[in-house]
Amino acid sequence: MTGMKEVREMSIEVPVEPPAEYESLFIPVPKEFVEDAYRKDDFIVFIGPQHPGSGHMRIIVRLKGDFIVEAIPDPGYVHRSMEKLAENRLYVQNIPLLERPAIMDFGNYNLGYVRVIEEALDIEVPERAQYLRVLLAELGRIGTHLYDAGILAVFMGHTTGFMWPFAVREFIVEALTHITGARITGSFIIPGGVRRDVDEKVLRMIGRIIFTIENRLEKFERVFIRNPTVVARLKDVGVLTREEAIKYGVVGPFLRASGVEYDVRRVESYEVYDDLDFEIPVGDDGDGYTRFLVRVEEIAQSMSIIRQVIDRIPEGDVISSDIEAISRNDIRGSFYDALAKITLPAGEYTTLTEAARGTLLFSVLSDGASNVPYRLRFVTPGWMYLKGFMESLKGERLADLQAIYGSFGYFPPEADR
Repeated sequence: MTGMKEVREMSIEVPVEPPAEYESLFIPVPKEFVEDAYRKDDFIVFIGPQHPGSGHMRIIVRLKGDFIVEAIPDPGYVHRSMEKLAENRLYVQNIPLLERPAIMDFGNYNLGYVRVIEEALDIEVPERAQYLRVLLAELGRIGTHLYDAGILAVFMGHTTGFMWPFAVREFIVEALTHITGARITGSFIIPGGVRRDVDEKVLRMIGRIIFTIENRLEKFERVFIRNPTVVARLKDVGVLTREEAIKYGVVGPFLRASGVEYDVRRVESYEVYDDLDFEIPVGDDGDGYTRFLVRVEEIAQSMSIIRQVIDRIPEGDVISSDIEAISRNDIRGSFYDALAKITLPAGEYTTLTEAARGTLLFSVLSDGASNVPYRLRFVTPGWMYLKGFMESLKGERLADLQAIYGSFGYFPPEADR
């Protein structure tokens, strides 16, 4: 036929070893990984690091056909050197720095870091302040789970499923704004208590917000949570057994979805969690759908905790008398001067906190002479369960990778910190 290009057969000789330039192309990949894949005629595919919905990370996937043989994480694209920055700031100045990795969950990050200071200085926090801290932590837990539900929906191509939790999340943001004055990163929890009291009017408003969220989530359940397509995409996909979850250090709701009942709020209780009634949701299947359902149930438990906080919160101070020269009227007054002078006794101090996505560790090393940390280390949930996330991909189809990704709620800015 006129204009048709001639097609010629070409004979290509395939070398036994991969070309030398492969080493420069696969910098983060072990040489053995490339050589073995090359000999077995497997594909190596790069997922990311463009922003697919939940931050920047690259996953290097080895495929046999369209089945995942191995997955290697390549994080670090949003690394901000927060630990090193913290070593050059006053203890109190690190509060707004260290709350940023998880956006909505800033309350738990505030709490984890501030508790290190309080334990080192043996500061007793007033009971009312402890209740307000729990209120902030649980609002952040709900907001984070709603955020992750929306991102999961995006990963699965369910636009309506994205809009519902993000619309509901705005109620949480509104509550945080009334408490802290900021939508996110409120820097509200400080050594000795909280920045200021929350009046009864705001507490009642938060109670109404929780009631509204509860009604909205009932509709979201019909739209997305129990949607047959969603169930089919997540059920029996990305399975992580109990033994594997323990072996690979999975934490938080993703560990509990594999049948391990571990929650720092119960195991090493802090603030007033011992005085509150709540259940620890646990699943058995360890698949993507169970990881999602555990977090859905956690939202219900957090709403129950918030109601109890509103009903039981006592009157009293919201800052410890151990912090000297309190001045509530002038933000540049001696109260904040006292916080700026905080110096910890020499030694290492560590706390564990149950953040929304799991166990959060803060460790501060003090030389006893300076009002800045000598060394600060904090390990976030995303970093802890990254290996388990990669293991759950093995044996699954490439098309299911994003659904599994969303089921873990993995947030690169949190892991990279």
